[in-house]
Amino acid sequence: MRNFRDVGGLPAAGGLRVRTGVLFRSGHLAGATAQDAVFLASLGLHTVYDFRNAADIKLDGQDIELPGVRHVNIPLNDPADGAEFWKLVRHGDVAQLRALLADGRAAARMTDSYRRTVLERTAEHGRVVRSLADGGVPVLLHCAAGKDRAGVTTAVVLLALGVGYEAIEEDYLKSNAAHRRYRVRRGEGAGGGRSAEVMELLGPLFDARSAYLRTAFETIEETWGGAGRYLAEGLGVTPEVRERLRERLLTA
Repeated sequence: MRNFRDVGGLPAAGGLRVRTGVLFRSGHLAGATAQDAVFLASLGLHTVYDFRNAADIKLDGQDIELPGVRHVNIPLNDPADGAEFWKLVRHGDVAQLRALLADGRAAARMTDSYRRTVLERTAEHGRVVRSLADGGVPVLLHCAAGKDRAGVTTAVVLLALGVGYEAIEEDYLKSNAAHRRYRVRRGEGAGGGRSAEVMELLGPLFDARSAYLRTAFETIEETWGGAGRYLAEGLGVTPEVRERLRERLLTA
């Protein structure tokens, strides 16, 4: 179970902070051990949100079952979107990877995915925020690696709590720690394997980069003029919902 952390302690507006023990994020739970399951059970989780699509789940497996915990799958991208791309990432040879990812193409793809997640997944993000405000905590938010789809969704929740961009980015970048990173999958016999050149080409896909998250923030600013209108008009999160969310997730 990689990239797990409690988001508690981040500073929010009004001199408050995110409570510890209510908002967690991680990579997928498919590889969780029995010891991990005991740890997760100790958190008193109400809900686990899994933002993976069907292709992700087929690759890594279903999350382990946690008795008494509500498990909700909300795919934040279409498994058909980029299926051939990810097939090449796993099985392509070095020449194919160069054509696909070199000269900034990998980073550009990631930047575009963050922009699209903000623009195209407002209904899903609104649903998550309202659920937390209505008592769906403690909650664990995860995708496959726990940095992109889970990262954007965590950022959305934190924006609704009044946490600033810099603090959100600082938490986001923790996903780069060696012990948190997603294990890169390469097919058996894939040309170049996991050579230094291959891993360099794949790097932008598996990094948490400030530029990616800032693209999400810039998209909010450009499209809605700020976090307030984004939450209200884009996500349908009313001031009353935000106040309930703050009461549940913030502390002095």
